[in-house]
Amino acid sequence: MSGGYDRDFLRARLELPSPSATTILLDYTHFSVRFRAARKLAAIVGVNISGGELNPLAREGTWHFDDRIPREQQAGPDVYKNNAFDRGHLVRRLDPVWGDSATAKKANQDTFAFTNAAPQVDDFNQGKELWVGLEDHVLKHADAFDAKLSVFTGPVFADDDSEYRGVRIPKKFWKIAAWTNDGTLGAAGFVLDQSPLLGKVELKKAITERLLEGEPPPLGPFRTFQVPIGEIAELTGLSLSRLTNADRLTSGTRELGKAPKAIQLESMEQVRL
Repeated sequence: MSGGYDRDFLRARLELPSPSATTILLDYTHFSVRFRAARKLAAIVGVNISGGELNPLAREGTWHFDDRIPREQQAGPDVYKNNAFDRGHLVRRLDPVWGDSATAKKANQDTFAFTNAAPQVDDFNQGKELWVGLEDHVLKHADAFDAKLSVFTGPVFADDDSEYRGVRIPKKFWKIAAWTNDGTLGAAGFVLDQSPLLGKVELKKAITERLLEGEPPPLGPFRTFQVPIGEIAELTGLSLSRLTNADRLTSGTRELGKAPKAIQLESMEQVRL
């Protein structure tokens, strides 16, 4: 299969979640994007990863608009010029790069669509390094026979996101990895937080001053958390009941009647799978 996200990729069927707000479904090689034109960004992306077929292609690709969406509805190159923002891949570049050579090369280039990018601060501190490596870490824990993951990622759209160059900049991003062991679904949820470490009054003042100067809104150090998937559902408004029920972080606490807690990650050894 070389089309978009495949709901039957794992041994347990798993649909691509759909936001309540209007989105446009865009299929690429081994992944799909639900694009929210009103925000000029993807609301959610879903990718199938076949660990046994990954092709470690070099980082070669050209950022490009998707011709299926009007260019003015996409956060294009002007958003990322002369500032501290990365074009943050939502579907990680290497995740869909598997299969035969031609398919892998197409998947690699597909990840460079602006519909698969979101503004993220370019400071590669420990939190972001953890975020980037989560798929690899979870894949190692997936069933050795299956060695497959389905991963969903997206920004958290908030009413107070600051506008910069015509795009409202998300302060948080989320990720859910899902796998099967003996046909049983397992899942883990994560949040990357690049919110400013400022009080509300100071934050409002800093945003106003920066935007008047034409600078990006102030964002703080990356922090990566493993969180209950139910919290991601609350943050995003997505219906994630199937994934919430498969959440490995909360599986031990539900029986005890305890409220699960988020874990700020400082190393991969803290991840609960």
